[in-house]
Amino acid sequence: MNIEKDIIIIGAGPIGIACALACKEENLNYLVLEKGSLTNSIFNYPLNMTFFSTSEKIEINDIPFISNNPKPTRNEALEYYRRVATSNTLDINLYEEVKAITKHGAQFTIQTSKQNYTSNQVIISTGFYDIPTSLNVPGEDLPKVTHYYKEAHPYSMQHVIIVGASNSSVDAALEIYRKGGHVTMVVRGDAIGERVKYWVKPDIVNRIEEGSITAYFNSEIQDIQENTVTISTPQGAISLKNDYVVALTGYQPNIKLLEDAGISFSDDGTYVPNYNADTMETNIEGLYLAGVICGGMETHKWFIENSRIHAKKIVQDITKLK
Repeated sequence: MNIEKDIIIIGAGPIGIACALACKEENLNYLVLEKGSLTNSIFNYPLNMTFFSTSEKIEINDIPFISNNPKPTRNEALEYYRRVATSNTLDINLYEEVKAITKHGAQFTIQTSKQNYTSNQVIISTGFYDIPTSLNVPGEDLPKVTHYYKEAHPYSMQHVIIVGASNSSVDAALEIYRKGGHVTMVVRGDAIGERVKYWVKPDIVNRIEEGSITAYFNSEIQDIQENTVTISTPQGAISLKNDYVVALTGYQPNIKLLEDAGISFSDDGTYVPNYNADTMETNIEGLYLAGVICGGMETHKWFIENSRIHAKKIVQDITKLK
């Protein structure tokens, strides 16, 4: 038996929560489906992560986000979004993965890991943190390789390679170094990333210059073995002693879910979905996008502070139809 709703929202991150709040304000019959925990991406961030944005820029629906510091932490964000969801008694099903979205006539059928739903509209706000970008090298499937970083303690007194030079890579390198790990960074480009937090960048540059952290620029991993890693550098191949590889090479959205739903994309290889910027509606009538999923593979273009407005745009468009 299908459960009928006016609107199904896929993803219970900050923007999915904002969409639910907007639906509730208009007395719409909605349901949020989330395959993991509430704000699952933020939950998977490093334990000591600090946001780049200030707290007022990532609050939703004008509900104040009070932080102890100018830049809120992961734990503060989890507490804030959890309180928003629970105090507003939002209708959210956690640990229920959406498998397929199909449209029959004017209605959508949403198949999940638990049951089926029908709705008049669907909002996809799934983010991009669940699918890591692979290295595509031999040995990547070894247990010592991870694409996620949580905390530094397990890497103390270990030889650790950090792949990448983004915010997450730099934070991991500095934390592991300060917890007694032997850190080597392998960076495809010729410098630390331009978008690294301005108050952190001098720290990593200084640690590299003084030799506390080793960095190989214009370099890539060739092969991962049990106790070593071979990297290609401008000077040739080098074999390094290694206990762990933390490959923070970025993440990508679930493009297949969008493709299978019939959404079209730009033809430049970025997989940016086609949608109306005024309403957030895709080429499929009644199917909307919200949040970072709008950027396709260009995952740096959308984040909480510049996509929280998507919720009101969508609900305004939906209520015009009623």
